[in-house]
Amino acid sequence: MRIDRCVPVVIAPTIGASFRLACVVLPLWLAACGGGASDTAATPIPAPGVADTQAPVAALTAPVDFSAGLAGTLALAATASDDVAVTGVEFQVDGVQVGATATAAPYGASVDTTQYASGQHIVRVRATDAAGNLSPWANATVSFGGSQTQPAGFTRNENWVTGLGGATALAQASDGRLFVAQQGGALRVVKNAALLPTPFLQLTVDSSGERGLIGVTLHPDFASNGFVYVHYTTPENGVHNRVSRFTANGDMALAGSELKLVELPALSSATNHNGGALHFGTDGKFYVGVGDNANSAQAPDLTKVFGKLLRFNDDGTVPADNPFFATSTDLARAVWAYGLRNPYTFAVQPGTGRIHINDVGESTWEEIDLGVAGANYGWPASEGPSGTSPGITAPLFAYKHSAAVPPGSGPGGFFTGQAIAGGAFYPDSGPFPGAYRGHYFFADFLSHFVARFDVANDAVYAFGTVSGQPVDMLVGADGALYVLMRDRIARFSAP
Repeated sequence: MRIDRCVPVVIAPTIGASFRLACVVLPLWLAACGGGASDTAATPIPAPGVADTQAPVAALTAPVDFSAGLAGTLALAATASDDVAVTGVEFQVDGVQVGATATAAPYGASVDTTQYASGQHIVRVRATDAAGNLSPWANATVSFGGSQTQPAGFTRNENWVTGLGGATALAQASDGRLFVAQQGGALRVVKNAALLPTPFLQLTVDSSGERGLIGVTLHPDFASNGFVYVHYTTPENGVHNRVSRFTANGDMALAGSELKLVELPALSSATNHNGGALHFGTDGKFYVGVGDNANSAQAPDLTKVFGKLLRFNDDGTVPADNPFFATSTDLARAVWAYGLRNPYTFAVQPGTGRIHINDVGESTWEEIDLGVAGANYGWPASEGPSGTSPGITAPLFAYKHSAAVPPGSGPGGFFTGQAIAGGAFYPDSGPFPGAYRGHYFFADFLSHFVARFDVANDAVYAFGTVSGQPVDMLVGADGALYVLMRDRIARFSAP
């Protein structure tokens, strides 16, 4: 006798946001049942001796995707089903489990939103069955309300160092001293949490618009050679940007020690889009962010150095293994990546050498790009996650200047801003809890938020806020996160 049965079929569409952790799984039951007294809906059971490989299905029922202003104790709820039996349901917020694994329906947990910084967070759930199969994560992008300026357990000191003027960039020596660039040409030193009154050096600069002293980094062997590198706009022999090396003599530069390493081309009358960031990679080469000088046509042009990330040997010569060395001439051989608008800041991950480039957008998008030799990031043909084409490297994460409809539903989630800034990888050791390690921290100059990008889970969470205008950041030797604002330095620390 033939018996027809209803068979459950699961359709799992992917929600398109680039930061989303996993697709939301929606069950759709398709029945095609025959008649007869023996016709009953049945769940397929693996035959004896056949391993169960079918994953369970989990759905997050609370909170609802894109919920905003969530406050107080938040109840999490989910449903789960399987071909045999669900043995556990796990809830997470920002990649960290909350509550115990639920082993029986109704599946739920609770979270105190006051333990988190106000702003975007990711709630997700998954189920496991008796055979150890895991469901895909089902998730919701939400926003916690309130005025929490940092997570519980962290301390924020907004006035850790004050008295700066027009600060643009900072670097730290292995002895703990911070070197802070000021746009007007002074390179200041912070020693034992105090701003020294006498500058390390004072440069003559053109500081109009976004020009001036705009970048600083230290040689990897600074402890032995004392080499300090700066990126600044000089009026000498026509206004242009320059990278020079100085030698430290205690807390001041050795008189007459300037070695002019890189003379970039003359600037136009436009005073914006100079880039600025200057860092050593784990390969021992130094990288320089150069803006398009407000001429977008220069960004994709490999004969020009504007709108690029450049790479040099520590003596200012061009490495022969640069991606366009063999096909270019002169300074264009230094081009390492291109198609950038204004790479004002970028960061290098210790150990791995991974580079994240913060490219300041025009009217719509701010973006974080993965630094790759020879990559084209698309400016001006594309900006943000839209409009990319073959040969264009899309951003890892991008957020808009205005909220999506509904808020939270766009590629940047609840994050909005006008100028991405800062950038620092938290190392694999340090006093921050393990869930923060390996994350990339960044900020927005006008929105004043500090966020963290969970690279492993392709998600971005709120971390904190500052009241000033953040321009740069770093993780200090003490494991604290230092956020440079135009007039002071904030310090985020954890026990």
